[in-house]
Amino acid sequence: MVEPVFAHSLDALPDQARLLSLSGRAFMEAMRDGALPHPPISETLNYRLDTVEDGRVVFRGAPEFAHMNPMGTVHGGWYGTLLDSCMACAVMTKVPKGSVYTTLEYKINIIRPLSVGTEILAEGITSHSGRSTGVAEGTIRGVEDGTLYATGSTTCMIMKIRDGA
Repeated sequence: MVEPVFAHSLDALPDQARLLSLSGRAFMEAMRDGALPHPPISETLNYRLDTVEDGRVVFRGAPEFAHMNPMGTVHGGWYGTLLDSCMACAVMTKVPKGSVYTTLEYKINIIRPLSVGTEILAEGITSHSGRSTGVAEGTIRGVEDGTLYATGSTTCMIMKIRDGA
């Protein structure tokens, strides 16, 4: 397995020309394979890109002590960020060359608390990808036993920046 490449300055992140030169799926595959850096947020929240397919993305990770809230449970923002990431990146796999996306809105449902160190898979699956919007659903499940910890849904805006030819 290729170790993730983490960026520690803006210069290490892909520029817009590089982003627009690839289809969304090719961009995600390059990130998975280590040819492009992973986003800094994935280092902060301890997750990595595991699987990239057409309309489907899976992240693997585990919450750490730093992700706990004052009540001693994993903060809801950890669940939300992982779901936002996997769902939006699933939409990204459908984005054509010359276009980008951004999350318009997302909703999550936390089903049960996660313990620190529990390894999870956050899976996003695209249900619609059109000219200007993409819709995806997501789940967070335990690796060991498939326990469902959270679900989510998102709508993303797809924007054509220039001709992808």
